[in-house]
Amino acid sequence: MPPPYERLHAWRECHELALAVYDATKAFPSDERYGLTSQMRRASFSAAVNIVEGSSRKSRKEFRRFLDISLSSLTEVGYALRFAKEAGLLGDMVWRHLSDRQNRARFLTWRLYVTLGEGPPPTSRSSTNVDH
Repeated sequence: MPPPYERLHAWRECHELALAVYDATKAFPSDERYGLTSQMRRASFSAAVNIVEGSSRKSRKEFRRFLDISLSSLTEVGYALRFAKEAGLLGDMVWRHLSDRQNRARFLTWRLYVTLGEGPPPTSRSSTNVDH
């Protein structure tokens, strides 16, 4: 049985964003390995991994704290994408694809954040049907 976080649309989109960022940054110059490449990879991975970690917490409040961190990481990815495009490291097509994915990940993560702020806490994290 897969872990519960895999049912979350927000996690799926953040996971796919992280994979896409890793792939796109392979084409960056080697002198960016410890600069922008590393920063973009860490921020995109952070967005996904904070959803994973938050989903294992016992309360909605704790989960929301990790979603807040994920949202901050997604904002960081958005700026890094803009910077990479303006610095000539990303072409229009790749930038558009990554930017669209980042915006969708941010929207889904925000929606999950809002949803977890509503209603009574779930009786069991594994049986929750929060599928955002």
